[in-house]
Amino acid sequence: MSVARIEQLRGRIDALQGAPTRLSVPVLPVLDGLVRLRTGSVYGADSAGLVMTLVAGASQAGEWVGFVGWDDFGVEAAHQRGIDLARTVLVPRPGEHWLEVTAALVDVVKVVALRPPGPVDAKSAGILDARLRARSAVLVVQGEWPGCEAWLGLESAEWLGVGRGEGRLSGRRGDLVARRGGRAAARSTVLLDEGA
Repeated sequence: MSVARIEQLRGRIDALQGAPTRLSVPVLPVLDGLVRLRTGSVYGADSAGLVMTLVAGASQAGEWVGFVGWDDFGVEAAHQRGIDLARTVLVPRPGEHWLEVTAALVDVVKVVALRPPGPVDAKSAGILDARLRARSAVLVVQGEWPGCEAWLGLESAEWLGVGRGEGRLSGRRGDLVARRGGRAAARSTVLLDEGA
């Protein structure tokens, strides 16, 4: 049975059981037209900066956010992206309990950013997918995830602000690419702040 067919059947079952409606979660203007976050889903990104960019819209809208497995969490980078640190929960080293910790955070915050300790198996992904749908939350993962709704990556990036070997980095320009399942990638040239 195909993944698309399984998702279709899950949707029907959820509708029959009165599952929570999939709500939109705010994103930053730089992501408009590329990705739309919806509760009950998992989104991936290829870098810590893009994960923070995905999370920042919800944080700026007043939602609580959580970070699991970020032992090198950049407080200044998060603040520069607009993440409200007063409404941020950080679990830097969950160790072997990363799945339980992530599931617990999904119960209490709208958006959870996860950096898993290694490849994620389908069973673990399924546990969190069900929890996200039940709690109307969003999971943003740095790296790969089975059945990810959309994945973001930055391609053809160039640093700005550096002259001929001197100067200060002021940002990056690149092609932000969003891939959704088997569909073609959406692409937008963007200017990101330093450290994105």
